[in-house]
Amino acid sequence: MKKDIHPKFFDKSQVVCACGNKFTVGSTKEKIEVEICSACHPFFTGQEKVMDTAGRVEKFKTRAAKAKVSKKPIKN
Repeated sequence: MKKDIHPKFFDKSQVVCACGNKFTVGSTKEKIEVEICSACHPFFTGQEKVMDTAGRVEKFKTRAAKAKVSKKPIKN
């Protein structure tokens, strides 16, 4: 590596989430602030947060339920 062209690397950078979760990572920034992390993201928590303004989610769920029910095995 060439000297004096790379940014300083911090082995223990502090990451702070809006939910209050804190953890350390390696980064070129000393402190990182994020809005969402694995402690509060719905994919990791299993909690569904849905912003439905026009009833589209409910329509999708009813269509999906109908599709699940209508799938019958074909008998020969």
